[in-house]
Amino acid sequence: MEETSTVPDPAVPPTPPVPLDALLARADLGLRRIAGPADPAVVVHWAHTSEMADPYPYLLGGELLLSAGVHVPDGAGAGYFDAYVSRIVAAGGAALGFGVAPVHDTVPGALVEACEMHGLPLVEVPPRTTFSAVARALWQLMAQARTAELRRVTEAQQSLATAAARPDPVPSVLQQLARRLGGRAVLYGPEGTRLAGAGPEPGEEVRTALAKLAEVVRPPSPGHLRTPSPEGPRPPSAGHTRASSPGHRVGSGPDAPAGSPGDLHADLAARPSSASDTVAGVRLVAHALGNGEGFVLGTAAPQRDAGDHTIASVAAVLLSLLTGERHSGSGAGRSSALVRLLLGAAPAEVAPLLGGDRWRVVHGRPDGRAAPDPVTASALGAALGSSLVDVAGEVVRVLVPDGRAVERVPGWTLGVSAAAAPRDWPAADTQAARALARARATRAPLLRHGDRPTALTDLVPPAEADAHARALLAPIEQSPALVDTLRTWLSLHGSWDRTAVALDVHRNTVRQRIARCAALLDADLDDPDVRMELWFALRRV
Repeated sequence: MEETSTVPDPAVPPTPPVPLDALLARADLGLRRIAGPADPAVVVHWAHTSEMADPYPYLLGGELLLSAGVHVPDGAGAGYFDAYVSRIVAAGGAALGFGVAPVHDTVPGALVEACEMHGLPLVEVPPRTTFSAVARALWQLMAQARTAELRRVTEAQQSLATAAARPDPVPSVLQQLARRLGGRAVLYGPEGTRLAGAGPEPGEEVRTALAKLAEVVRPPSPGHLRTPSPEGPRPPSAGHTRASSPGHRVGSGPDAPAGSPGDLHADLAARPSSASDTVAGVRLVAHALGNGEGFVLGTAAPQRDAGDHTIASVAAVLLSLLTGERHSGSGAGRSSALVRLLLGAAPAEVAPLLGGDRWRVVHGRPDGRAAPDPVTASALGAALGSSLVDVAGEVVRVLVPDGRAVERVPGWTLGVSAAAAPRDWPAADTQAARALARARATRAPLLRHGDRPTALTDLVPPAEADAHARALLAPIEQSPALVDTLRTWLSLHGSWDRTAVALDVHRNTVRQRIARCAALLDADLDDPDVRMELWFALRRV
């Protein structure tokens, strides 16, 4: 089994390599292979000119090394050329281009023999062809290959997106992926079972190896924890399989107690997001889908073409969305809740479909003057762990389950309500709005509504309190701006500047509105007793 990896080699340039045969086919160069294997699989990553007797320290691997033989001493024999070629091969050179003239009239026979013995392709560069012309032709071919790769990837992305919109999206995406890769695509479920597949069925050895590779990247969930074997995790095969991960090793060390609860989070982080292997000449890749439910996408292709990893990654993203909605039922639950609300159901009836009985309302406003758009609103919802997001003007409202902690989000000012049952969600919405106003006025990144079990106002019967509040505030109840300004001003202890910031108006506007309230209410707003009574009334409306 060959050693493979999904981690890109930093020494390889981000452009597709060019087959050596494509360079030899350029008639304008007149290049001719005179030694070494005529293998169509030989590719060149770049061209490098060197007249060093030992070019090894200056090679990165994959080069077409160009030399006019200036370094060859007079009377050099087979031993010199054997050492020279062996160093090129050890450095990973792809081929050697030897320029005929001005130093040598012909390619030295000992060099031809050494390249033949070490299996290094030797190319004769005629006198009329400069090394810069060879390098320019190589980069032209690379640019053409890059354009073809981008076109192929773009077409694959479009076809995968179209497949995801079909009535049977998962099989359609797998079929498109298998066709684009020229191999097999398989979706594995959380328990390791094959849920769907497309493309030619490989042999038993390849199927088994791909299933084992899927286990390497599958994250364990609390409901599907498997007891680790005494020997630890097994690799997919006896070969050395490399995996791509966010910088963590798989495993927690020999002294970590197997299956301890504290290791679950570390195990999740240690799992790679993708892994690759080669079995029986077939390239195998496994991608952990990003929905956290344990689904894995596996591919098996007889060859690895440029752009394959990008195409498979696009398919993995689409399948993550599709399997996440189908497995968790969250998408279906939200749709069902919406339909029932539109058909007249009460919020308390549809709340269980959303995943909880008590929720908090969060009002968020982005720092700065830009109004939130659906993309930034979704980002806030993702940070708070909820997909129930609404953009209302300059404020984003998010419904968050009571069991999920609401923490600060950089770039946002948040107001959080107390936990509330569905029948109290409108009141919770008001609490979040007031908390956001106070947070903006005090320049705090997050403020929570005070959830006190008993308050002084609770000692007054609600009906009498409501009647008193309506009578007291009747002179200004027809002006929402006055009511809102008075409420905010009182909550900020009569601060003109902070009230102006909270309401996003000029401080003179605040002064004018408060003076108008005092006149209509015929009250001395500097009297703390009057302020207390008005605050009591404002909390009832």
